[in-house]
Amino acid sequence: MFRFILGIFGAIFSWLTIGLVFTAFSIGAVLYMYSRDLPDHETLAQYTPATISRIYSAEGEIVDEFARERRLFVAAEDIPDRVSQAFVSAEDRNFYEHEGYDPRAIGAAIVEAVRSRGRDVRGASTITQQVMKNFLLDGSRTIERKVQEIILAARIEQTLTKDRILELYLNEIFLGQNSYGVAAAAQTYFNADLSELTLQQAAYLAALPQAPSNFHPVRDYERAVNRRNYVLREMYENGYISREEMETAQATPLETVQGGHIEPFRAAVPPRNYFTDEIRRQLSVEFGEEEFFSGGYAVRATMDESLQEAAEVALRRGLESYDRSRGLWREPLAVIDPAVLDGADEETWRAALADVEFPRDIDGWHAAVVLSVGERSARIGIEDVPEDEDGHFIPAEDVTWARPVDAEGNRGSSARVAGDLLDVGDVIHVRAMTSDSDGSFIRWTLRQIPEVQGGLMAMDVNTGRVLAMQGGFSYQYSVFNRATQATRQPGSSFKPFVYAAALDSGYSPNTIVIDAPIEIDTGAGVWRPTNASNQFYGPAPLRTGIVRSRNLMTIRLAQDVGMETVARYSERFGVYDEAQAFLANSLGSQETTLYRMVAAYAMFANGGERVEPTLVDRVQDRFGGTVYRHDQRLCPDCQLASLEPGVAPRIVSNRERVIDPITAYQVTSMMRGVVQRGTAASTVNLPVPIAGKTGTTNDERDAWFVGYSSNIVAGCYIGFDTPRPMGGGNGGGRLCGPVFNEFMQAAVEEYGGGPFRVPEGGVFYNIDRFSGQRLPADASGDHVVAELFREGEEPIYGLLAVVDGGFAMGSNLPMFGRGEEEGAGATAGQTVTTSTGDTARVPTGTGFGTLSSGGLY
Repeated sequence: MFRFILGIFGAIFSWLTIGLVFTAFSIGAVLYMYSRDLPDHETLAQYTPATISRIYSAEGEIVDEFARERRLFVAAEDIPDRVSQAFVSAEDRNFYEHEGYDPRAIGAAIVEAVRSRGRDVRGASTITQQVMKNFLLDGSRTIERKVQEIILAARIEQTLTKDRILELYLNEIFLGQNSYGVAAAAQTYFNADLSELTLQQAAYLAALPQAPSNFHPVRDYERAVNRRNYVLREMYENGYISREEMETAQATPLETVQGGHIEPFRAAVPPRNYFTDEIRRQLSVEFGEEEFFSGGYAVRATMDESLQEAAEVALRRGLESYDRSRGLWREPLAVIDPAVLDGADEETWRAALADVEFPRDIDGWHAAVVLSVGERSARIGIEDVPEDEDGHFIPAEDVTWARPVDAEGNRGSSARVAGDLLDVGDVIHVRAMTSDSDGSFIRWTLRQIPEVQGGLMAMDVNTGRVLAMQGGFSYQYSVFNRATQATRQPGSSFKPFVYAAALDSGYSPNTIVIDAPIEIDTGAGVWRPTNASNQFYGPAPLRTGIVRSRNLMTIRLAQDVGMETVARYSERFGVYDEAQAFLANSLGSQETTLYRMVAAYAMFANGGERVEPTLVDRVQDRFGGTVYRHDQRLCPDCQLASLEPGVAPRIVSNRERVIDPITAYQVTSMMRGVVQRGTAASTVNLPVPIAGKTGTTNDERDAWFVGYSSNIVAGCYIGFDTPRPMGGGNGGGRLCGPVFNEFMQAAVEEYGGGPFRVPEGGVFYNIDRFSGQRLPADASGDHVVAELFREGEEPIYGLLAVVDGGFAMGSNLPMFGRGEEEGAGATAGQTVTTSTGDTARVPTGTGFGTLSSGGLY
């Protein structure tokens, strides 16, 4: 019997042994099978998570950020203990004890699943396993993936420290609201740094990994608070906090950005604008779009925030002024269904208005919806403006400036009452009209985004740092940047490059160029260019060609210099990559961008040195290393410990010279005449010396003004996106001149300005600006201008200095008349319209004789 019993036990033991061996073999086989072709866990040692790239202004303020996933990387040593403890308590209380997986947690999960017959299946993944799932595996819920997760978790525990594993987890975990990682979530929910989080706030963040969408702080408030309090209780049971701390935190209401209790982080960051979006475009090309959006770059922009604001205001004022002068009210950008507003209370219409996609980045303008239309006025509800007892209205007197026009261009009669322009449900812009004397409110006024668009850009002439850039009326209305992306004909603003090529080629400031009719056989027909006034004025010095923007003089000069030379100069200045050597291009018929034109004018202002425009001073990677720096000039004295009092460090330029410095000064001097007495004299008036040039293309389709002081260059362009005439007289001087003037007032106030530096190697001679004749050194009067000549170069006067471009001239040309100038003399003449839209007398007599070169070509 004893042997029999012993045999039974022996058989049981044998079967158990065989079973254990078989089980071990099976487990080993499973582990071997699932461990094949696993991702390399050691790559996590070099892992750097995708983080936000941020753009900072010149003053160091955050002005924008770009990211696919909103994440801010925080090193393990910078994560507060309280935050780590909250997540460990919520997700893996045995984190510091297990070796990657927790057998006790796995067993408990299995028991509970069996007991509930599969209804209650809780997770048993450790933080280490979650790291493996998030970084190296997919999110599938299969046995295979779970086994692989355990294998990798065990391996990574042998490679990385617990703190490093926790660092990876806390920077990678998704916590809702497009926030990845605890630092971004702290900012999203509480507008706080990790170090500023309270105990209850840290506990709420730790409650989110399980299911962020189920614990929204507003929609699921009670559930969110219960989950937060659970985390606090776990922290207490794990010995991280005292009972008193737990109870105090549990009794605290959950106050978040989403609940309106805390101002959001984005409220302190200005709306995205053309400047920062252009940085995004350029750096996406430089580094690659994916790298820029995930690389965690710190970008120091060149933007001057006060000048950027001034640029936005100036351009918007110019565009709106032209738009309102047309007196047309277009259809609304958005409409809310009137049925939604019928009898609606304030909460309803505010919710409906908030859901409308509508430009909201125009300073001083408010989004509003028309609630009802009366006999004379219309009642409106205004976003972010509280309702008053009587409500807000657009009165009849505010609409009489306009008449309605539909999408097909059909125009109605001039409006007399608000209902002539507005219907219930129209979403519109309004602005408060206030008294100029005391700022008191008068009434709400209708506003609309202009149909005409434009761009404004300013930069430092010495460094190329772009200080302001506005690419349209509203970025939220149109992201197309007309400063950098719109290619348009620069018109007469191109002429300075023709004159620079001539001056660099041996012509002098008093060289006489014939202003007379021209006919050119293009092969496709005869081209008969004209001046803007449709008149011609006979021979005149180079200066007059720029000051009065004479087309015929410019064509003759370009023909004489050679369009190949002019094209080469325009490429050297960066106006074009490949300039076409057609004679019409001397008048700016080849398209370019405002960005290129402003950069090119900067080279006149700085004495002829190449500057590359940049929106970025420096770019640093996530570790603080500089990966890009714009300014490559040398500063030997910056290495010295100290300098003598009053001595500034020497900055040594290593830039390429584009043109001779004397040529640059000569062109600048001529363009000062444009502002003093030429096509911009009536609209540009600043307290420092300004040089510049207007530009207007055929039928006023494009209007330009580019100008500069001794240190700042700025340019304006205005035109319809689909080119069409803007109406008689709406040229560069009238449209862009005031925009430039308003902006430069702010720029001069901040940066100052002074006389343009006179280069060495030159001599000044007094010249008659009408005839080009050299005058005595003591000559004075409005006709006297001091022109800079190169040393050893004497002013030549007479027929040897006359340029006709090889074109013949008609007989009895007026000789050296004052043309469009006021007070042209006592000679008989006729009244004409000048290029600025003013009237002037054109002399019909002769001044110093006549030239005869036969008939016209």
